Amino acid sequence: MIRSVKAFAPATVANVSCGFDILGFAIDAMGDTVELIRKDEPGLRVVSIEGDGGKLPLEAKKNTCAVAIQAMLDELDEQVGMDIYLTKGLPLGSGMGSSAASAVAALEAANCLLGRPFEKKNLLPFAIEAEKVACGAAHADNVAPSLLGGFVLIRDYHPLDVIKLPVPNGLYCTLLHPHYELNTADSRSVLRDKIPMKHSTIQSGNVAGLIAGLYEGDFELISRSLRDVIAEPYRAVLLPGFYEVREALKTAGALGMGISGSGPTLFALSKGKDTAQAIASAAKEVYSSIGLGVDVYFSEINTKGAYLIEEK
Repeated sequence: MIRSVKAFAPATVANVSCGFDILGFAIDAMGDTVELIRKDEPGLRVVSIEGDGGKLPLEAKKNTCAVAIQAMLDELDEQVGMDIYLTKGLPLGSGMGSSAASAVAALEAANCLLGRPFEKKNLLPFAIEAEKVACGAAHADNVAPSLLGGFVLIRDYHPLDVIKLPVPNGLYCTLLHPHYELNTADSRSVLRDKIPMKHSTIQSGNVAGLIAGLYEGDFELISRSLRDVIAEPYRAVLLPGFYEVREALKTAGALGMGISGSGPTLFALSKGKDTAQAIASAAKEVYSSIGLGVDVYFSEINTKGAYLIEEK
């Protein structure tokens, strides 16, 4: 019998410019790790959390790892004991799918510990339950790509309909995490309840174009489609240096740039590692010029999602 397992789940970018609340993708650069150790008595216990600065709850009912695992156990109608050890590789409230990565890593580990009763894609509803606890809404545009990898389309929730999209060879992402906080509630509050028909039409065309570009491996079409006319115009004013950064990244060769999730992290897609590095350098220069620190990460798109690191 397996007594302990350790799993990793990657960071994610949600929305992907035009795909507000319906598109997301995973990246290789960073993520969260969860170790589970089976214990004799039933129940889940969050033993330790590293890398969160003491901000995340150890109480099982409030911790996304434990909530996700408990949802799985409830579905199986099983009483199993597990000690949970979470290592955060993602900053909190960063727009990189931090809560999603924790829940997904926990589910990948728990599924292994229990003998893999679920196919990977069938773990998604349990991860969504954890997102409800983390952010109050059952969004899947972070948990789905973190679990499955690559680009993912959330077509519908009732019933849940998730489609994994292809990733062209050589597609890279650069993440820019500026050193300031942006409250998710503030980022949501600036959005409009009503969308003009013209903007809805433009956005729909861009979503369709982006998906077609991914299937065709057409980087020019991907670039033309990375445009958000619904959320970005209102959120950009909350992000210092947004337009200066966008112009610099375009000059450096970015296919396009947008806000990762609700921010403050920005993402840029590019063709090839060299361009991703040039984008990173250009971004650092802009943020330095406005007196703002920034953490920069770049990598290829993660196409395998969460995975097991070790089992004993």
